[in-house]
Amino acid sequence: MRKYIYLLTSLFLCQWILTATETTFTTSSICIKSPGNPAVAYTLKEDANGDLTAEQELPLSIRHEVSETSLVTRIKVTLTAKEKVYYSYEEIYPLPSVSHTDCQFYMPGFWYRRNLRSPKEAPSFYTSDSWQVREDRLSTPLTGVYNEKSGDYYTVLRLEKSRHETLTTHTSGEVILSGKTSLGFTGFRNVSGNAALVFGFPYHEAPQTYIRKLTLIPPVQTFEKLEKGESRELVWEIRKGNAPDYSAFIADTWNYSFDSFTPQEVKTPYDKTSAKKILSNFFTESYVDRYELKYFSGVHMRTDDCESTASIEVGFVGRVLLNAFNALEYGEETNQADLVKKANNVFDSYLAHGFTPAGFFREFVNYEREEEQTIFSIRRQSEGAFAILHYLAYEKKKGRKHPEWETKIRTLLTNFSKLQGADGSFPRKFDDHFTVSDASGGSTPSATLPFTMAYHYFNDKSYLESARQTAVYLEKELISKSDYFSSTLDANCEDKEASLYASTAMHYLSMVTRGEERAHYIDLCKQAAYFCLSWYYMWDVPFAQGQMLGDVGFLSRGWGNVSVENNHIDVFIFEFATVLDWLANERKEPHFSAFSSVIKTSMLQLMPVKEHLFNIGKVGYYPEVVQHTNWDYGKNGKGFYNDIFAPGWTVASLWQMLSPDRVTGFFSQK
Repeated sequence: MRKYIYLLTSLFLCQWILTATETTFTTSSICIKSPGNPAVAYTLKEDANGDLTAEQELPLSIRHEVSETSLVTRIKVTLTAKEKVYYSYEEIYPLPSVSHTDCQFYMPGFWYRRNLRSPKEAPSFYTSDSWQVREDRLSTPLTGVYNEKSGDYYTVLRLEKSRHETLTTHTSGEVILSGKTSLGFTGFRNVSGNAALVFGFPYHEAPQTYIRKLTLIPPVQTFEKLEKGESRELVWEIRKGNAPDYSAFIADTWNYSFDSFTPQEVKTPYDKTSAKKILSNFFTESYVDRYELKYFSGVHMRTDDCESTASIEVGFVGRVLLNAFNALEYGEETNQADLVKKANNVFDSYLAHGFTPAGFFREFVNYEREEEQTIFSIRRQSEGAFAILHYLAYEKKKGRKHPEWETKIRTLLTNFSKLQGADGSFPRKFDDHFTVSDASGGSTPSATLPFTMAYHYFNDKSYLESARQTAVYLEKELISKSDYFSSTLDANCEDKEASLYASTAMHYLSMVTRGEERAHYIDLCKQAAYFCLSWYYMWDVPFAQGQMLGDVGFLSRGWGNVSVENNHIDVFIFEFATVLDWLANERKEPHFSAFSSVIKTSMLQLMPVKEHLFNIGKVGYYPEVVQHTNWDYGKNGKGFYNDIFAPGWTVASLWQMLSPDRVTGFFSQK
């Protein structure tokens, strides 16, 4: 029976029978809810006038208009209430002769292929082969199905211009909305062994809804109220195409999405100079000097007071060494001797106390608990090396030499070489004795950056050879397979950062190579960039009154979702906007530079300044976990932040974005 019945896990949700079909005609249904009673589902049929009707008289009329070209089908549905009604509308678009098992799936910023790198506690094929989600989970309100055997793909995109949202009383079951929303749902379904697109309005998540990290709960179906005579117009566009592989499918769909939404820059009062001035207050107020390691406190702090903590982290969310370099460069540029002194104190303390006996960075230390992590990561270690190489190049340019630091970095890179596999990959996690605890290679591209930088700085070809080996692995295992995973350290799944690092890694390699090799790296950079771009929001999700982000007028376009497991947006960008601008020139991709402009303006919206702190305790402490959909880390929910955040990396990320000449400046320096 499972082949014919889509059974929802909540007893209170509508159930309906799905029949197999070989046509491309949609199957429509509507659920009508009477308050205090279970909803009733009606299968709809189109009459000679183009109206959808049921066997019983419905309390609303449904006009169904379809227009088609060779590649695009546009569906317009107009619901008009004959009397007050609470409804939930759905359509199923079966794909002709497309076996579900032959397909890979795509919901931008949330679902890639079958999400099989995610555990069963997150949305994935482990739980079900049919999923539908609320649109604000997605960077574009779109679902795609890619047939690996034929190369054919189908997408459904909701065309909605209004931005309305309403608070709800429950997260599961049948829920009558308290006001208007513009959020529908989209997804894919296995219909008798064939793949189908499913979409409707208002939002209806099934077979489960994802509300917290690794927390699935029973599904939710919402109902919108229409008063007598009131109408609701809904428009979807179904597009067919063909692509040689999943990666090309992602690229085609991103360009189509860009053309459909044409996102514009976000107007803010900040330019590079004013933004850096505000962010620099983080360096001033977060400096801690009461321990052997001096640092800018940037992890595990509360948003409401931003008080410094006893935790210090080299990379990932702390980025203490990169912030030290930023503070040094900015302090000298603006003649702020105090900032320069603080930055140098950080570097001096790490030179004296910041390395393990084997020569790795001490990645994370909590002085209050007297705890220190002894399992290291290639990502944090690489981010520390990246920062120090920038520091050394800057100091060299100023005529200041640091032979002890150069020795430390050479030792660290020698350690890296011992860890590099024959396939060019680096293990994700290991200890000071080089014992590998996580051999996954998804974090490999983070190591490419310091190796290319070290090759240029030290003129040592062994570093370039190590970087080239990473490129071989990245092309074979990540880029060619469109399988970007395990770069973020608090999840082991598909994530934005793996693709961002892969694209950036190829950008760096192109800076130190020539001819056909360089051209190949540029092509790989572009391929990974499309995948990374798929995580960034093309549209502005709606917020309800009372949800702070909506009340302050926040626009989500240009912000990136994080991973399949961590369903929030943030300002993780670093060099990627610079990469996009560079690719736009190298490969004549105007969409890249246009979207880079969206990113560079939109990501400055929540700049905490006096009288406009956006619920952040101190000026310049940029927010991290921006909760834009029905998902949270356990606090506050949509329209707010989690109560604990890490401004160390957000400040560092924006600072890199605001320093677009850093990459070319580093590699042009002799």
